[in-house]
Order: sequence, then structure tokens, then C-alpha cells
Amino acid sequence: MASLNVGNLGGYLREQRRNAQLSLRQLSEAAGVSNPYLSQIERGLRKPSADILQQLAKALRISAETLYVQAGMLDEREREELETRAVILADPSINERQKQVLLQIYESFRKENGLGTETTESTEATAGPAGKGAGTGGGDADEDTPGTAGGGAVTPPSH
Repeated sequence: MASLNVGNLGGYLREQRRNAQLSLRQLSEAAGVSNPYLSQIERGLRKPSADILQQLAKALRISAETLYVQAGMLDEREREELETRAVILADPSINERQKQVLLQIYESFRKENGLGTETTESTEATAGPAGKGAGTGGGDADEDTPGTAGGGAVTPPSH
């Protein structure tokens, strides 16, 4: 984890606040952070916690991970992975089991490409085998053989 880069964070926050057309006072009220403290963060005098950054992100309607990257708390690649996972988990058009299988597939591709990370506990806790009912397309799967829908070739990463 990198050290906090508070100067860049403060400038970035100020820019986001101005883009949102909020005064310092309006943002401090919306985020539940005192006006003087927010001013000190913007000027690079204070190092906000992850919780404060999350509150500010919510009030600015931006990704908290983006602020973590700006603060040097999170690597850009980690942010992209978290955002990808969040989009999958927030998709209302697929059910929970499908989301977990999709996350397993995503993780297996990352691992194959040398970018794998630890599988999240929620993925491990709720995901079953990647086969039965998980695939939607083709493959040469025999319809009478459970666990091979969509080819059945995906194996969850082992850790």
C-alpha cells in the first residue's frame, strides 16, 4: 500500500466539489464532515480515513475507490477489479448464483493472465459448481448431463 498522497487528493476533491457545483459548506453538510476539517483535507493538511473518503465520495456521487486511489490507499488495478466486481454484483438482470459464477469465471481469467487475487469470501460462500444451469449458450453439452451447461470447462480458482 502506498503512502497517502494528500496534496493530490485535496486538489482532486476540490475539483470534484466544484464540478458538482457544491460549496465547501454544502459538501461538508452532505458528507457529515465538519467544514474546517474538509477545508484542511482540500488544502492537503489532513489525512482523511477511508470512512471519511467514503462519506465524501457518496456526497459527491463518485466512486469511493477513486478517492482511495487518489489518496494512495489503493492501486489503480485494485480499483478496477473492485469496480468490475461491484458492477456484476449490482446487476439486477442476473440472479445471485449467476453473479457468483460470473465472478468465479472473471477471477479464473485474471489468474490465467497473472493478475489473480484472493477470491472474495462471498464468492466462496455462495457459489456452487460452475456447471449446472450456469451457462446459457451452446457448447457441445449433452442436455442430459448435469453440470456441463455451456461446456462446463470453467473450474473455480483454488486458493
